[in-house]
Amino acid sequence: MMSRLISLLLALLLSTGAMLSDPASESREAGFLFPPYETLLSAPGLQARCLMREMTLEEQIGQLFLIRPESLSEDLTPAMVHHGTFFGLTQWDPALTGRMTQRPPGGVILFGKNIIDPDQLTLLLDQLSAAAPYPLFLAIDEEGGRVARIGNNPHFSVPRYESMETITRPEDAFLAGTAIGSYLKDYGFQINFAPVADVNTNPDNVIIGDRAFGDDPQQVALLVREMVRGYEAAGILPCLKHFPGHGDTHDDTHHGAVVLEKSWEELLDCELIPFLASLEDTPLIMVSHITLPNVTTDGLPASLSYQLITEKLRHELGYQGLIVTDSLAMGAVTDHYDSGQAALMAFQAGADLLLMPEDYALAFDSLLQAAEEGVISRERLEKSVLRVLTWKARAGLIGTNPS
Repeated sequence: MMSRLISLLLALLLSTGAMLSDPASESREAGFLFPPYETLLSAPGLQARCLMREMTLEEQIGQLFLIRPESLSEDLTPAMVHHGTFFGLTQWDPALTGRMTQRPPGGVILFGKNIIDPDQLTLLLDQLSAAAPYPLFLAIDEEGGRVARIGNNPHFSVPRYESMETITRPEDAFLAGTAIGSYLKDYGFQINFAPVADVNTNPDNVIIGDRAFGDDPQQVALLVREMVRGYEAAGILPCLKHFPGHGDTHDDTHHGAVVLEKSWEELLDCELIPFLASLEDTPLIMVSHITLPNVTTDGLPASLSYQLITEKLRHELGYQGLIVTDSLAMGAVTDHYDSGQAALMAFQAGADLLLMPEDYALAFDSLLQAAEEGVISRERLEKSVLRVLTWKARAGLIGTNPS
């Protein structure tokens, strides 16, 4: 067994050496429960590289997408998603399996309209996983409070929370993360897009409000960190959102552009404090669509900005986990770009996971064409695919013993 492992390792070193960046930066495990970048000697990192080598280009492109299951159906038009009139797929249609294979996504996110009761949810998640050619990330927004797809369904007997704003003690934040994470784990999810790390400093904020822990950045940082620990203790990958901070905005990026006039220094003094406090403990960070004219010069939403994602979050702050966009079907994006343009821009900006493009087929095909034509380098693609697969291995979706 050891000799086979050594032989495989040597082969991987020879075949992937050109794509590797600085090994020291890749192995920064710090405080992560699920390290984002493994060394070649670690089982999850090795398994991720082995699986990536088996994948076609199309399958590698697919790993970059987290989609609604309805995106695989021709009955769902982009306009229906945009205007919020989408239906909810609650039972897998075998006719969709071919589309899942043609454009295999890296993961699926469920909403309230996908969920009826415990038996139906369990069956649907099993069906989705069985239809995919490679293991799927199964994700959900289960913040607690008004955003809780399972917790707000009366057919489920799970812990319920009035809001995150009502949680004021670190021990209660940890217990809430453990409780929510435990029932998500029981149903088969791996990712929860929570906790909200925004600091709710604007009383007129229409989108964050009591979803945040409060308006004191230090207190929010403490509670966010404990909730992250709770999710990870339950075996769920948490995600800090909405970087670099949506708490001092007035408008809603679901419906159009939102501008935050603060400078980077001002963000460091408030909005970024909760993110920085958990930066080395959090597997995923979600980047919002707010535009920051006093931080970047490109005029783009943060989710599409290389200056914000790569130069600030990756390089300046040193984040090594998975970077996911907020939903690419939101008005702040769709009012200006089609799904192909938005997906390519977000990926080139540095995102690893592209969440819910309005038109999945167009987004997928645009990235595939860009990779085939060299607009996206193979090195850049494989870095994100490797991140995704390594996290899947750490989450138990990919076996840790190479075959």
